Order: sequence, then structure tokens, then C-alpha cells
Amino acid sequence: MATAEQFDVTRDEDEAFWAWAIIETLRHTGVRLEELLEITHLAPVSYQLPDTGEIVPLLQIIPSKGNEERLLLVGPELAGVLAIVITRLRGDNAGTIPLVARYGYHELVTGPPPPHLFQRRISWKRDVISTNTLYQLLNDTLSRAALTDQTGEPLHFTPHDFRRIFATEAVAGGLPVHIAARLLGHTSTSTTEAYPAVFQEDLIRSYRAFLDQRRATRPAEEYREPTTDEWHEFQEHFHTRKLELGDCARPYGTPCQHEHSCLRCPMLRVSPGNGPGWSKSSATSPSTSRTHARTAGSAKSKDSKSASPRPRRSSPPSTAVWNELAATA
Repeated sequence: MATAEQFDVTRDEDEAFWAWAIIETLRHTGVRLEELLEITHLAPVSYQLPDTGEIVPLLQIIPSKGNEERLLLVGPELAGVLAIVITRLRGDNAGTIPLVARYGYHELVTGPPPPHLFQRRISWKRDVISTNTLYQLLNDTLSRAALTDQTGEPLHFTPHDFRRIFATEAVAGGLPVHIAARLLGHTSTSTTEAYPAVFQEDLIRSYRAFLDQRRATRPAEEYREPTTDEWHEFQEHFHTRKLELGDCARPYGTPCQHEHSCLRCPMLRVSPGNGPGWSKSSATSPSTSRTHARTAGSAKSKDSKSASPRPRRSSPPSTAVWNELAATA
């Protein structure tokens, strides 16, 4: 069925190409928006490893924050994107990349005209892709893709979201956080730690791998099944910790250092049911401790015999008795 809608195929193809190039470069580098637009044909460099002599492709990034430049390793996917961009620019300009000046919105100056990679021809003029145009290309791509979240709402991406995606994939793939911080241009690892998104499945998988690795380095006898006697001894430890006044907080496998004198032991955890003033009174005077011990019960086992009554103290002798003893002496 024919419609009256008209399409500018040349413009649509150009916008689709640069949207693809921007998304792929952001995803594989994690650079900032300003750093992306500052990439030139001079950015790809090579480095020869001193031990093997292998040539490693790198991408030089001019920082938008700070003054320290950084080098990113160029993988096969990123190398393919950059090669296609360079080929496209050369094909439109007789085999060379046009020199285009860019106005810096932060510096408020127009820089020299280097061979920028992210440039387009608009009518008769070539210019570096602006920030507003980049956002518009991303929004149009998301609208055509019709991507939605779990609630059915359309997804919204910003260039900084691809920076977080890069950090998440790098850290989840095993890259140390301090190395990821250098790649992202962060001066502190605490900034990088806030970037990666930790999903529940990745958390469980990573922790299980950590446990397996730790078990592999430990002696095998530490992970054997306990015998019946060992398990009974373990359960008996917690059974004997039950006291009349509360519980004994002595760790498993440690002896009693007070010969079961629980009233003065700091490991005694008094139960709240024995009265709110027990802890204070037991720590003040021995007389009150003996009073609470008689009322609350002994801290020993219920099967122990009751203590014998204390002998009554006799009254001191009178003066007549002392005189009689002195006369006889």
C-alpha cells in the first residue's frame, strides 16, 4: 500500500551510520562525551612489547577532566569501527580526512583544525558532531529500536550510561578495579567502584567461584564430614552453655577459665528474665551477688547438690571471761 510519506535515504543512512559509530565507540572505550568528540586520526598509535616484539594498537585519549592523557588498548571490535569510520571519511574527501576545527564549549575557544574522526557534512560545510546532535542520534536510535524496561517504559540512554556499561563489563570480566580506574581516567578507585552494576546472579556466581578457589588452596581434611563423636561434642558444647542465669558465651573448643564460677565470669550472658538489676548488682558487692544467687538459683547444673548451710559465727567473749582466763594464766 503506497503512502505519501517521503524519506531522505541519504540523510537517514548518514544518521544511522554515525549513531552506530558513536554507540560502538562509547561501549568499547568508556570515554566521556567530550573525549569522544576530540578523537582524531592521530589518536590511534602502536606500541611494541619489549619482551616479545608484538605490536599492540592503542588509542590516545585527550582528557576532558584533568591534564593526564591515557592510552586504551584497541580490541578487534573497536579497531573495526575506527577503520570503517576512517574509510568513510577518506572516501568523501579524495582519500584524505578533512581538517575541521571544533569549538570547545568548556574552554569557550575554537581550537586548531585537526583531522577529527566524528565529523559530518551538513549541506556544503563539514563540522564536528555537536553535543545536541549526538543526543538526538541516540534518542532516534532508541526510538526506532523500541527498547523498554521491565515496566514497559521506553529506555533512555545517555553517553555516560555507556561509560558505566564499559566499567561493569570490565570489572565483571575480572579486571581489577584500580586498572579500570586508570582506563576510565579516574584519580580515585572509590569513584570507579560506584560505576559497575552488581547483579544478583553475578554476585552468587562470583562468590561461589571465590569459595571454590579458596577451598582448592586449603587442606582437604578441613572440609571432610565430621564424625559422630565430633558432631556430638559440638552439640554438647551448646547444650552445656545453658545456665540458670542465662547463657555462657565461651567459644566452641575453648576451656572454662574460671572453673565454672559463673557469677563473676565476663562470658556470662544474663537472661533478661532474671531481673533488670542483676547485671548491676552482681558487679557491685559480693553480698548482693550471694543474695541474687540464692533467689535466682545456682549457675551450675540443676542436678548438682545444694550447698551445705554456712556455720553460724559465735559472738565475741565477754569481759568476765577474759578476766578469768587472765587469772588462770
